Amino acid sequence: MKGMVLDAKWEPKADYTVSDWEKKTGKAITGNAIWHNPTLEVKEWPDPKPGPKEVLLEIQACGVCGSDYILYPGLTKFPTILGHEFSGKVAEVGKEVTLLQPGDMVTVEEMIWCGRCIPCRNGYPNHCTNLEEIGFTIPGAFANYIAVDEKFCWKIDAIAEMVGSEEKAYELAALTEPTCVAYNAMFERAGGFKPGHFVNIVGAGPIGLAAIALAKAGGASTIAAFEVSPQRRELAKAVGADFVYDPMEVSAGEVLMELSKGQGFDFHVEAAGVPHLVIPEMEKGLAINSKIVQIGRAAKRVPMYLEAFQVRRAQAYGAQGHSGHETFPNVIRMVASGRIDLSPIITSKYGLDDTVAAIAKSIDRTDGKILVKPN
Repeated sequence: MKGMVLDAKWEPKADYTVSDWEKKTGKAITGNAIWHNPTLEVKEWPDPKPGPKEVLLEIQACGVCGSDYILYPGLTKFPTILGHEFSGKVAEVGKEVTLLQPGDMVTVEEMIWCGRCIPCRNGYPNHCTNLEEIGFTIPGAFANYIAVDEKFCWKIDAIAEMVGSEEKAYELAALTEPTCVAYNAMFERAGGFKPGHFVNIVGAGPIGLAAIALAKAGGASTIAAFEVSPQRRELAKAVGADFVYDPMEVSAGEVLMELSKGQGFDFHVEAAGVPHLVIPEMEKGLAINSKIVQIGRAAKRVPMYLEAFQVRRAQAYGAQGHSGHETFPNVIRMVASGRIDLSPIITSKYGLDDTVAAIAKSIDRTDGKILVKPN
């Protein structure tokens, strides 16, 4: 089969201490501190074979993520096939598979958790000690096929029934993973917000756009969004933002206080990946008992004035991943019920042979979600 392969050189930065675990496994914990000179190429890759508990999926749609065109600051091991936001049709099942059968339509978790380490056993699969990540440490879905354990697959029949089209269902289902990242951060990690609260979302890439849709569905009375791309600002309005600004042209903190008539915003989402710029502005717009949740990935230290958190009774939450806690089934239900509709953010579609061009196009930040349709 063909796959879009990323390769890079293992060249740790001078100030980065490579751990014994990294040396042993070949995995980088902070990927962009170790991997350099990446190359992308669509080329032949060995056909995956499903194990006893695995299913072979024919990939129908896979989204391009910001992590695909920059060297991800998280867990990585190269070379591998990129692509982790996807849907597919079951083509073959292993001899011990009981949950799925050929022809089933599914979307898939990206976090491959073991279920046996202490974090997994304690209910924290996103923090698995033995974690593998599809498209980062093991082959991903910018390919014709992928083999995955059945336990990571979720059926999307309800979405197909709602939209009345398998093709559209696969496209919408490819947005499940980034939407689940936003859902996990907002409702599981940060505990959500009360209907009627003011919600601020910085960054209107796919995860930020999903956060806006989720905030609207969750009953936010006012949703403010900040995004530098004019095209994405329009998409933010399309999925539910009430007010949208270019953070390069306004003081976000001042805007939040003006919109709330001095009360501040109750819930803040960092989805831009520049927390060193964003968090200080969020501090200026904190309501009493407000929350900040960090989703965007950035290997940077952030200036935080903790006095503001003390006097405003505020909290900050870190969030990673999307697995467990009913996240995937709840997001699928919300899409199938029409409570959230992210179809407006799908702005471009490419074939597998043009995946490098799709990733290149995503760099200019004019699209919402770019999809690759390998088959």
